[in-house]
Amino acid sequence: MTSQPAEANKADLTLDEQSVVQLKWLRGVSIAESDAEAAMRNVNELCGSHRHPMLVDMATTAQVSRGARAVFGRPCQASRIALLGASPVDKVLANFILGINKLPCPTRFFTSRDDAMAWLLKEPAATA
Repeated sequence: MTSQPAEANKADLTLDEQSVVQLKWLRGVSIAESDAEAAMRNVNELCGSHRHPMLVDMATTAQVSRGARAVFGRPCQASRIALLGASPVDKVLANFILGINKLPCPTRFFTSRDDAMAWLLKEPAATA
């Protein structure tokens, strides 16, 4: 497992044994644009030239700023993103992110870690 420091200790970032990037935001954190920029920079550094599926654990995240949502709409080294939450507030925050007109990769919200990991690890459908 490989890990990277996160901006101001607001998140933990690792690359697990299944080659899934795991980004876990800390309890009660408010994600500002600068936090999102740092997180995406760290994801790109951790992944290098390879794209990996990413699990974003946003359960108990307090707030995601408009600027942060814009940053999350930019391409990064994630091949697909599962947003993991546990509460109605998490779902509202995820819907703000999912409401971005065009996300850079397939992105879905889950309340089950097992379901999120299963979706991340399945082979993508072939495109014609």
